[in-house]
Amino acid sequence: MKLNHYETIYILKPDISEDKNLNLVNEYKILIKQQGGKNIFIQHRGRRHLNYHITNYYDGIYVQMNYEGNGKIVKNLENSMKFNNNILRYLTTKQRMNTEFRT
Repeated sequence: MKLNHYETIYILKPDISEDKNLNLVNEYKILIKQQGGKNIFIQHRGRRHLNYHITNYYDGIYVQMNYEGNGKIVKNLENSMKFNNNILRYLTTKQRMNTEFRT
């Protein structure tokens, strides 16, 4: 089975504790692994000001996840994020990986 490269960025509420933040990251990492995802790379982008307020929040904690998987993993991950009250927004994009060398 061919795995595609994906990037998911989600924004957490700014009043979430560091422990809850780490628990969420680990929860999603385990979810991806259980469904057959590979090469999971997570970056905490930190607290940033939002360009517009989302449900009365003007700041958010950004987390970026890069991984290899299939569409089923993305669907399950986004369904889990949709029902999590600590997540303000999320976005998943399919990444193109250039394997050709052009001269």
